[in-house]
Amino acid sequence: MSRWFLEPGHTAAEFRVRHMMVTHVRGHFKNVHGSLEFDPSRPEASTVTATIDAKGLWSGEPDRDAHLRSADFLDVERFPQITFASTGVRLVSPTEALVAGDLTIRGVTKPVVMEVHYLGQWETPWWESGVDKGPRLRAGFAATTRIDRHDFGVSWNSPLARGGIAVGHQVVITIDAEAILDS
Repeated sequence: MSRWFLEPGHTAAEFRVRHMMVTHVRGHFKNVHGSLEFDPSRPEASTVTATIDAKGLWSGEPDRDAHLRSADFLDVERFPQITFASTGVRLVSPTEALVAGDLTIRGVTKPVVMEVHYLGQWETPWWESGVDKGPRLRAGFAATTRIDRHDFGVSWNSPLARGGIAVGHQVVITIDAEAILDS
């Protein structure tokens, strides 16, 4: 089993939630760090941990970003990180797996299952301070899960006419990860 690290410059998390009953709003997080124990010949034995800097949330609207960082939603002053730690892997196909794990948001930890797609690996240059110190082996993964935000204490809402709500309960979380083999 080889140890890899999530390369924060090329790893990102995104969420999507229903807004005003008619569309979706997306938010993005960069500065995602983590590690991975992974061998493509034995992917079922893999483990992964990831940490998201919740303060770095960006949705494209500064006022909305401030509200999403507030105690109404993520409460980033008290809970600056969102974390995931895998607890098991079940292969679905040679390039797809269901990765069970513990997701922590606002200090609340719940089990989730991530649908993970292995995108392959490639040997690439590795630049540090303008110097190619490569080559380094990179691997790509795309993971998705769906949560009910209320399960994590993210319950702010505003009622709309005819029983509608401003913010949906279901949140789709997607992580695009680029892992680099630790040398």
